[in-house]
Amino acid sequence: MTVSLFSFVDLYRRQLDAAAHLLTKGADFAITNGVSEQDMLGWRLADDMHPLSFQLMVVINFTRSWTARVAGLPVPEAVTADLDLAAYRAAIADAKAFLATITADQFAGRDDVPLTVQLGETMEPTLPAAQWLTVFGTTNIYFHLSMVYAILRMKGVKIGKMDLFAAGL
Repeated sequence: MTVSLFSFVDLYRRQLDAAAHLLTKGADFAITNGVSEQDMLGWRLADDMHPLSFQLMVVINFTRSWTARVAGLPVPEAVTADLDLAAYRAAIADAKAFLATITADQFAGRDDVPLTVQLGETMEPTLPAAQWLTVFGTTNIYFHLSMVYAILRMKGVKIGKMDLFAAGL
């Protein structure tokens, strides 16, 4: 298998599948245990960390925004962290549909294209497109998906490492 920037489109689709799977497992657990949807989406790993809803938001937004930027496409409008369960499911489906529209040709020759992106209020680095996608985007997607997993495990949801491979190997 040749690894190209376009390879990350399928990788990110798989992470969206894992997020959807974990969300379903969490929702089923919440229903079984009398926990409201809103309370479940507010679960946190630690008091000073963002809740489950935020972690899902980042996974969804980063899969779309970083592939769009690197492919030279307009960045889709970001989803917010105040969605309900149905809206998160729809946002995951929309993100997968967006990824399905991206072609390998849109990534051709873009590895070294400099991209300047505002991060927070104080940082505006310029990095090659490939570095943004392979390092920054991917690290953040995996981190926030891992937080979804950790929050659910901490609350007692019966999940394991294989649940991160919901889209298969």
